[in-house]
Amino acid sequence: MPMPNQTATPVPLLLVDALKVSFAQTGSNVEAVKNISFQVNAGEILALVGESGSGKSVTARTLTGLAGPHAQVQARALSLTGHDGRTIDLRQLSNSDWQQIRGKEIGFVLQDALVSLDPLRTIGSEVAEPMHIHRTYPPAEILAQVESLLLQVGIADPLNRMGQRPHELSGGLRQRALIASAIAAGPKLLIADEPTTALDVTIQQRILQVFRLLAQAGHGVLLITHDLSVVAQVADRVVVMQNGEAVETGTTAQVLAAPEHPYTRRLLAAIPGAHTRGRWLAGAPPLVETPLTAQQHSRQASRLYQGLALDVQEVSVAFRRPDGSRHQALDRVSLQLAWGETLGLVGESGSGKTTLGKVVLALQAAQQGLVLLAGQPWSELREGQRRLLRGRIQTITQDPLGSFDPRYRVEQIIEQPLKLNGSLSAAERRTKMASLLQLVGLHSNLLQRRPQALSGGQRQRVAIAQALACDPDILICDEPVSALDVTTQAQVLDLLIALQHKLGLTMLFISHDLGVVQHMSHRIAVMQGGQIVESGPTAQIVSAPQHAYTQQLLSAVGMA
Repeated sequence: MPMPNQTATPVPLLLVDALKVSFAQTGSNVEAVKNISFQVNAGEILALVGESGSGKSVTARTLTGLAGPHAQVQARALSLTGHDGRTIDLRQLSNSDWQQIRGKEIGFVLQDALVSLDPLRTIGSEVAEPMHIHRTYPPAEILAQVESLLLQVGIADPLNRMGQRPHELSGGLRQRALIASAIAAGPKLLIADEPTTALDVTIQQRILQVFRLLAQAGHGVLLITHDLSVVAQVADRVVVMQNGEAVETGTTAQVLAAPEHPYTRRLLAAIPGAHTRGRWLAGAPPLVETPLTAQQHSRQASRLYQGLALDVQEVSVAFRRPDGSRHQALDRVSLQLAWGETLGLVGESGSGKTTLGKVVLALQAAQQGLVLLAGQPWSELREGQRRLLRGRIQTITQDPLGSFDPRYRVEQIIEQPLKLNGSLSAAERRTKMASLLQLVGLHSNLLQRRPQALSGGQRQRVAIAQALACDPDILICDEPVSALDVTTQAQVLDLLIALQHKLGLTMLFISHDLGVVQHMSHRIAVMQGGQIVESGPTAQIVSAPQHAYTQQLLSAVGMA
């Protein structure tokens, strides 16, 4: 547990007193934040925690002037101490005032870097922009400062990365670039909304060290997160939010070691790890009651768990960098997946996990090696031949909101794979869609909603329903819960385990969260630099890691 940062007298850098935020809707007002009070002192990291919908992000947006035109904001006090020592009343700022405040006095890191970064601009331009706007460095020095900032947040080869655009980077690299942009102009207060969600444990440690160094230099950090392990490592104090209210406040040691509120205790109980294997994280088994279809019964009976579900043999993939050099994303990777098991694939951002997932799904061609699906050729098939088998292997992605067509309703999203079947009538498709929603714990009245009108947990359940529409044998789960709060994550993990038991699913579970992987996986494979450096049963990997990199990963989260 970190010791509180030592300062002679706490300086109230940010003061929030009786903040209320509501949004006008037809015939009523929705209260998103209800009378919350806290302060962030200079030299301090304050964590704001709670599940999705608790009001954390609305609070953050309000403190940066981004609550939206329909927001009604009230507070007894809402003030910030600026660089020059003057007190800034955040309630009285115009749009032009906020443009001078954001970046220079308050830095803001959003969770979704792909949406936050301009797809038409290079990463170098994004990071340099705050320095140009606020003139914090002479133009001749900005390039060197951008390079230094990218290195500071853990981006290797910064000169090459500067010339890349967001879509050319992994999720973890995009998030680090966004953090570099947020601190580029040296703000006194940094508000970070789920800044480590997309990061692996080693890079997460580097980002947390950035926050520690900012606090030690006299800056304040308001960290908004659902990851209580991150809170334990870096925060001085914690505010727990539920339904727009602060239900518990105290030092990190007090709140995490001896929580007083039932909601705080429920959050802590939902954290996955080795100790939670074999029990339901959400406290009760999920409602998976839909009977197996005749096709599912037939498939399970005929398979009899013989041979391998998936066999990846000596697969290699290389890409060309912007400077013309060669990047070996996968280097002779082999792995096997048995029927009915879950293999956890872990490693840092850029290690090749997602590329391997794409090769397994035949969305990325391998330059060497081959993939066998149920003992039959898969990677070498032409797409027309592969289409007949594609229903057997499906994927659940990290970001369903980015994967779904925003114009489609839930009905259309789930119906897409059912239409590809071709043998189902419209009435049969409607029955199957209702059954799929029931299977993942959703009501059929959601069929007419669009993705934007769903919560993060609901969207992920829709993604699971879509993946199950073709009655697959194998699911490739690529960071399927990394963007979810701890209680929603618990519900989705429980659901996946229940579905595996019911349907006999085989899963390749790609994640940077070692707690999640331990809870879910029968075996673990560790990737570094495009290679699998260690693999074995979960208990063996965690208790007696052999490779130095595995030991480093476990040490980063206090497991070794």
